[in-house]
Amino acid sequence: MVLGVYTAAAGAGLTCAGRWPFCDGFLGLFPANWGSFIEWFHRLVAMITGFVILGTTIKAWREGVSKRVRYALVVATAILPFQIVLGALTVTEYEWVILTAHYVVATSIFTAVVAAAAWGLSDRGIPRTADAVKLALVGMPIMLVLAPHMFVSFGPLTQTIYYVVGLATYGSLVAATLWASTAHGAQADSYGRLKYALAPASGIVVALLIAGRQVYLPSLQLAHLGGTLIALVLVVGATVIVRSGLPVPQTGVRNDAD
Repeated sequence: MVLGVYTAAAGAGLTCAGRWPFCDGFLGLFPANWGSFIEWFHRLVAMITGFVILGTTIKAWREGVSKRVRYALVVATAILPFQIVLGALTVTEYEWVILTAHYVVATSIFTAVVAAAAWGLSDRGIPRTADAVKLALVGMPIMLVLAPHMFVSFGPLTQTIYYVVGLATYGSLVAATLWASTAHGAQADSYGRLKYALAPASGIVVALLIAGRQVYLPSLQLAHLGGTLIALVLVVGATVIVRSGLPVPQTGVRNDAD
């Protein structure tokens, strides 16, 4: 996803002679210059990532991990064909609607994989809710400073850093939300308060990431900055809840019925 952002920001999205899946170099399969290499390398990594997701899904079903992990991976795998088609259309059509849809689908795959990873850790009795909240607390101020076209130039390098930090922040918020949702009994109230801060923060951050590359008008820039501030306040609130002393959630190893 980050490579895709850099490819578009660097203006390399229409290199490879605007062809897909071919390029403009030797036999039409390899890049002929640096710009083409950026686009070609993005395609290569995306292809490898797709096979890794597919392989992980197959392995999860063969090993009989919990249903929620398997189903999350199935969702990620089922969306992959749409992502491939949209990836081709970004080259052959290159319209902002297609570019946005391409990133939305990628984000959906990312969310499903993060959910599978978070639930996998929870099933082993090792949720890291406090650590995830701390990571989000580090990421949000960076997202604020790098907000599109507000304080620094939003060039290819800045966009790349912004989306690395943004995806890490979003992933940590999703994981923390899911872990907080697993608490029950005496822990339900405390983790419930945490969840109500984390869940909306997750939604705001993913909206910021999806809209980030479409922010050009001053009104949109201010709206984006306002959303970032709201998410930051929510994460600070979650941090306060964590530091007030959360009880250890009694998750344990879940059986397949879960």
